[in-house]
Amino acid sequence: MSQPKPEILAKAQSWLTDVFDEETKKEINNLIENDPSELEDSFYKNAAFGTGGMRGVMGVGTNRINKYTLGKNTQGLSNFLKREFSGEALKVAIAYDCRNNSKELAQVVADVFSANDIEVFLFSDLRPTPELSFAVKDLDCHCGIVLTASHNPPEYNGYKVYWQDGGQLVPPQDKALVEEINGLEYEAINFDANTDLIHKIDKEVDEKFINASVKNGSFDTSAEAKADLGIVFTSLHGTSITMVPPVLEKAGFTNVTIVEEQREPDGNFPTVKSPNPEEPEALKMALDIAEEKGADIVIGTDPDCDRLGIAVRNSENKLELLNGNQTMVVMTWFLLEQWKKADKIDGNEFIASTIVSTPMLKNLSEAYGVEYKEVLTGFKWIAKLIKDHPELDFIGGGEESFGYMVGDFVRDKDAVTSTLLACEISAFLKAQGSSFYEKLLELYTTYGLYKEELISLVKKGIEGEQEIKQMLIDLREKPWETIDGEKVVLVEDYQSSIAKNQNDHTKTEITIPKSNVLIYYTEDGTKIAARPSGTEPKIKFYFSVNTSLDSVSDFEEKNKELKEKISRIKAELQLG
Repeated sequence: MSQPKPEILAKAQSWLTDVFDEETKKEINNLIENDPSELEDSFYKNAAFGTGGMRGVMGVGTNRINKYTLGKNTQGLSNFLKREFSGEALKVAIAYDCRNNSKELAQVVADVFSANDIEVFLFSDLRPTPELSFAVKDLDCHCGIVLTASHNPPEYNGYKVYWQDGGQLVPPQDKALVEEINGLEYEAINFDANTDLIHKIDKEVDEKFINASVKNGSFDTSAEAKADLGIVFTSLHGTSITMVPPVLEKAGFTNVTIVEEQREPDGNFPTVKSPNPEEPEALKMALDIAEEKGADIVIGTDPDCDRLGIAVRNSENKLELLNGNQTMVVMTWFLLEQWKKADKIDGNEFIASTIVSTPMLKNLSEAYGVEYKEVLTGFKWIAKLIKDHPELDFIGGGEESFGYMVGDFVRDKDAVTSTLLACEISAFLKAQGSSFYEKLLELYTTYGLYKEELISLVKKGIEGEQEIKQMLIDLREKPWETIDGEKVVLVEDYQSSIAKNQNDHTKTEITIPKSNVLIYYTEDGTKIAARPSGTEPKIKFYFSVNTSLDSVSDFEEKNKELKEKISRIKAELQLG
């Protein structure tokens, strides 16, 4: 067995002092003696904030989620809050999901805040992430924390930071906070809780959140139409079971079947390989039940209930899973229609999405006379748009990774209200003799048939991190000149903030914040984006191809052509 590297051993041994508890020291000694590879991965770097906050494997070490890394985050955040809001009586809200250790880690975070004389509102039990965003504003808090690792495997947990507006932390505060945290030693963490400052919250906030969700996600669809819609819902062992059923009930949906085998919150997610609604396998149990019952729609949410996957009946009356782009397009169309009917569109509204999502959304928004804004991946950037443009009304927006936000009462992706909206749309269209799927095809005939696909290449550990870096370096130094026979006409490099026209070699500045993202555009509208994941050891490639669709009857043929085109591109670029 190889010996630990000296620098790794030194970092590990710094955790063997009296600052750390006996259980932690015992585990580190075990790694030193028996598992140098795991020791190295646990200590080779400090866990860092990404697009979704800090997320990582639970365990001992600087590169793990544990009471000390989260305690250090919280101590640093406490110091930062006192500096940012000098002289104010500080308040924070804390929520947590179903993951193993989430409740205990949430209590640690509450203890550290209270030890720093900060008033804490801690949910008494697990709650969805969007409810935490809502609670921050509702309780007039300075910030909020949610303990979650979204759809990651069971060994993961995480720590998301929300600001006063209910949106996740963004520049310049995020960088300043990271500097504060990195400047701390573990000895500086104050774990000595002031229990008088910790208040448990639940039903009062729940009721307000339920009412706000119904107000934003429900429209004037008849009670008969709602009762006629067959819904199968699965929480995938997550937090949505606390909020989605009561929201659907309050909105008038009575024909709801919950997947009982997946109802109980469980951080081990025993019935699925991955609690990710992007994965077809995650919704298999719900789909089987829906077929038995002849249900119209299937909805599943991820563990912290900020993303949702949807299956609806297609033209052959078979349940078909939609991707995030497809769901987002139909939801946005419906909201735009409602605003138009209410005569609320006057040119001071906007729709928002991300640079790796479908270009179709821009076509749709502009057709209604509504501004379309594009941001980096992550809903914190959409929340920032709302904050930065108080003169504009935010209608809704989403991203390809199965997230959507209805209005601005929550400032993060929200699977509670989005689930209600999806059911509202389905009931409304069914009553008209149409369907969610048929409307999607109609929209394709009007705004263009767009087909998207995502490839995620997993690259774990130190070597994987270096491999991802090198792939992006190669893409910058040796850019693709053609893709599937189409000339590349534009390359956007969000790291250098430069968009380069490949025809005349002119350059224009990209005005949104810097990020390690490259996007290629061809002369025929093909778009390929590459970016490393901010929360997982992956590099992601996003494909978007399109064509015109003259008639719904031509959909199958045209869709097949686009699918074959993506297959050719993947083979050509050796990404399949």
